Amino acid sequence: QVQLVESGGGLVQAGGSLRLSCAASGSAFNRAVMGWYRQAPGEQRELVATIARGGMTNYAHSVKGRFTISRDNAKNTVYLQMNSLKPEDTAVYYCNTGGFTLNAVGTYWGKGTLVTVSS
Repeated sequence: QVQLVESGGGLVQAGGSLRLSCAASGSAFNRAVMGWYRQAPGEQRELVATIARGGMTNYAHSVKGRFTISRDNAKNTVYLQMNSLKPEDTAVYYCNTGGFTLNAVGTYWGKGTLVTVSS
């Protein structure tokens, strides 16, 4: 059974930092792209960042230079380091995997972790 377990969300003031983690079960994810998406209230879910097994990355324009995605293939874990957070970063952040290109949404989703940035 596929499982993605996110952690690291919370409440932070604008300008602060948070680090999200997502652990994936199953060896199939060793070859898959892993990534983060987010959904703010009343908005559609959007791509934040994705990373291929070899380390190639893709970022949404709104987070470039502030967020960094990384992965530990041995642990099937992906991280999202979020710096210089803004109130508009407030959203539920979802881990995603199962796709094989940086722009393709994968099949599997985590339950999400809430990030709230206060002004």
